[in-house]
Formats: sequence, C-alpha cells, structure tokens
Amino acid sequence: MKTLWRDARLATLAGAQGWGLIERGAVVTEGETIAWVGAESDLGAGLAVDAEHRLGGALVTPGLVDCHTHLVYAGDRAREFELRLQGASYEAIARAGGGIRSTVAATRGAGDATLFALASERARALQAEGVTTLEVKSGYGLALEHERRCLAAARRLGRELPLAVRTTYLGAHALPPEFDGRADAYVDAVCAWLPALHADGLVDAVDAFCESIAFTPAQTRRVFDAARALGLPVKLHAEQLSNQHGAALAAGYGALSCDHLEHLDDAGVLAMAAAGTVAVLLPGAYYFLRETRLPPVAELRAAGVPIAIATDHNPGSSPTLSPLLMLSMACTLFRLTPDEALRGMTVHGARALGLADRGRLAPGQRADFAVWPHEHPAALAYAFGQHPRVRVVVGARDVAPAR
Repeated sequence: MKTLWRDARLATLAGAQGWGLIERGAVVTEGETIAWVGAESDLGAGLAVDAEHRLGGALVTPGLVDCHTHLVYAGDRAREFELRLQGASYEAIARAGGGIRSTVAATRGAGDATLFALASERARALQAEGVTTLEVKSGYGLALEHERRCLAAARRLGRELPLAVRTTYLGAHALPPEFDGRADAYVDAVCAWLPALHADGLVDAVDAFCESIAFTPAQTRRVFDAARALGLPVKLHAEQLSNQHGAALAAGYGALSCDHLEHLDDAGVLAMAAAGTVAVLLPGAYYFLRETRLPPVAELRAAGVPIAIATDHNPGSSPTLSPLLMLSMACTLFRLTPDEALRGMTVHGARALGLADRGRLAPGQRADFAVWPHEHPAALAYAFGQHPRVRVVVGARDVAPAR
C-alpha cells in the first residue's frame, strides 16, 4: 500500500547534524517503509497513492527510540526513595538487601499475566509520548525460570502492541540471595542459562552491571565471552557509581553501547570512539539519585562518540515514563543541545540497539514517525511536563496510544 503524508514540517535528521528541516514537506510510504521524503512542491504531478493524510502543517519527527528500559517487574521502591532523602545512599540500601533484590522478590512472586499487564501499561505510556521502538532488559528474575518469564513478557509486548521491542538479557544485574557470598558461582549460572534463553528466541543482546556493588570486570568478561560464543552483541551498565574501566572492556568486545558513564575516563572515551560504541546517557537516574558528577559530554563530543538518551525506566533509580522529560533533562542537566537530545532518542538510540533502519526520515527507513502540535522540534525538549497530544505512526499505520 502506497500512502502520502503531506502538509507537514519535517525534522528529518537525515544529515550528520542539524534538524534537516523541510518546510511544507511530504512523505511517501510503501508498505512499512519510507519511499520518498521531500518538499511537497517536488511531488510528481501524477503520483498515484492508495491513501492520503493531510497533516495541517504539524511537525513530524522520526519515532522516538527508548534504548534502555527495565519495563518488566513487579512492585515499587517508594520507601527507598524516602530513605535516600533521609540520607541513605543507593549503595547502602543495596548492601542492606534492598534495591534490586526487593524488586526481584516482587517479580518472582508475580504471575505471568500480572508481569505482562504491568509492562504493557508502561510501554503504552512511553508510546503516548512518541516512542515507536524500545528495548527491555531482564534482570529482575535472577534465576533461569524467572529470567525466561521476564524476557518472554518483553517478547510478547512486541507481538501484541504496535511497537518494536528489542530484548536484552541482564542476568548479571545483581547477586540473588540464594547465591550470597558466591558471586563467581552465580556468574557461572548466568553464562549457563544464556544458551537456553537464546535457543528460545528470547535474547537480542546481553548486558551486565559492572560496578563495585555488582560484578567485577573479570566477571563481566566471562558473561561477554558467553555472549560472543553465541554471536550475540553486548552492552554494559558502566561507570555509573565508580570507574571500573568497564567501558574500555566493553569496547574491546565491540559493544553496541555503554550506559550511564558518569565516571567515564579519557581512556574509556577513546576506546568507545575506536569501537563505534554508543554512549547512552540516562538523565532520569542521574536526577533521581541526586548525582553530582556529570558524564563527560564534552569529551564524548570531541571524540565523535555517538550520544544516545533513554528513560532507563526502572523502579529503583528512574521510575519516569516520560521520554520528553528525558530530552529536557539531557539539555538542562547534561548541556546537550535540543538537536543532540532528539538525535539521542532517534538516530543514536537506534544505533545503540544495532538498528540502522530507523531514527531518520529518509528513503529506506521504517515508516515510524510522530506527529507533534509544535512549530519547531526544539519544543520537544523545551516544553517539559506538558504531555502534548501526539499522533504516532508505526510501520505507516496510525496507532492510538492511551494516555
């Protein structure tokens, strides 16, 4: 089916920088793919289409890509938020048995239907702010049965909701209570579970939390070796709370992305640049944990490292479901430009997932885009908290995300 979308202000992001604005532009889609983009005045006089949509001069951008989420879990950690405000650190709460472990207990105790219903509601909230592709990590099961359940719920989101979902195995997220004092044995288990989960078609990439309160670089390397043996790409929670030199380690494996990066050093920046690894910045976690050390944005920029932005939705450190707020925070907290922030949740967000077929309005790209009631794309980062009514198009089909 060939469809014409006309009378729009297009922010194509098609070049290496800048908005790629086309005033009074048009998009022609064939099936689920963009066939043509340009000024409406350049449309051929005899163009035959099966359907036509007039967009009334609205702003059109590529669909947003949320490349780092933890959508599948049960329970919340509001009490921990209160404790942190009273002076307890994230690390202290985790070491006392709270943190990720408390979410693991709630997730293991929830049924499959409950896990899917909760994740579906969260995914729809993201889509209501323009998200058309998202990543979902496991990591709140921490046992083969429960990691499988979480990954299966994420796969089901992609089948039953009108959006694309990529799954990431994060078995090396935290040490479950049954492995207390036996971190190496748990890493053995994480590696042993991976082939079965991959054989079930549940894993697109493999992640780990390389940190003083989680897993060492040596343990992370073992997880990555297991991923490499199966031909799976890797990602890493790196340099969030301290410098474990995880980013350089991950870059050595050609990692798709390294995420957080507040404590990233120059060697890590250069290693990521050489590997083409994307830096995924997570302003929600930075804000929520009241961090004070900024990621080295200027150094990443200077080295040519692509910078992505994501919500990092999770119950402990970034419970937001607003990608637009993340665009604004990326500008105000991390000093990205509005153009950089939007590219971070489109072009570079897609790259962080290993996807080259989305993130721009250009021929050959998937016909995933968002139609906004704004005159200029900078308003997406500027108008924080306003929840604009957005029209979301996935594979050239209108979807109706619930508010």
